[in-house]
Amino acid sequence: MFIDILKAFLIGICASIPLGPIAIYVIHQSLSKGHLAGFLTGLGATLVDTMFSTIAIFAFAIAESFLDKNETVILIVGGFIVIGLGAVMTFKDPFRNLQHDGGRSYTLKDFMQSVAMGLSNPGAILVIFTLFAIFNVEVARNDFTVLPILLAIAGGSALYWFFYSMLFARLRRSFKMITLIWINRISGVIVMLIGLSLFADGLIKWILR
Repeated sequence: MFIDILKAFLIGICASIPLGPIAIYVIHQSLSKGHLAGFLTGLGATLVDTMFSTIAIFAFAIAESFLDKNETVILIVGGFIVIGLGAVMTFKDPFRNLQHDGGRSYTLKDFMQSVAMGLSNPGAILVIFTLFAIFNVEVARNDFTVLPILLAIAGGSALYWFFYSMLFARLRRSFKMITLIWINRISGVIVMLIGLSLFADGLIKWILR
């Protein structure tokens, strides 16, 4: 059981590593608002990964069928959400709140935006399922080990985002304010482009269906 929990912990880390819109958003939050804001944003991704892991264990076949039937809508809506968040990152002054509250600008909104961004990419469940297969973690649905496995996945993901956000929060001290602003704007443009690609993919599939 200990080995399976360790494997689940590694799954949580590996699921968080790919550089996607959430990773870029965590960089944005860490640079503009600090470590806690970046970490809180990362925890949104942790929640989504844990949800997808639960689905992978209990209802992957159902989820796969749902994704096949609704892939177009999910891509279009999800792409639109990611585009919107990217636009906010690009055009909003990321340091405005810092000037008013002395540096404490992390909110539940950071967490919820990350959750929305994670849910806009349901293909991530395939990554989770693949990682379960790679690490050879087999959990019976009625097995009491399910909860420790899910907690280990969440723990691995949370630990990754803790150090990831800490790294970029510390790097912010090495840059001038104008440099941070441009980094945030470029990050926003990248997220917008990712959203556009998702939206375009969904739109093309809707037109050709």
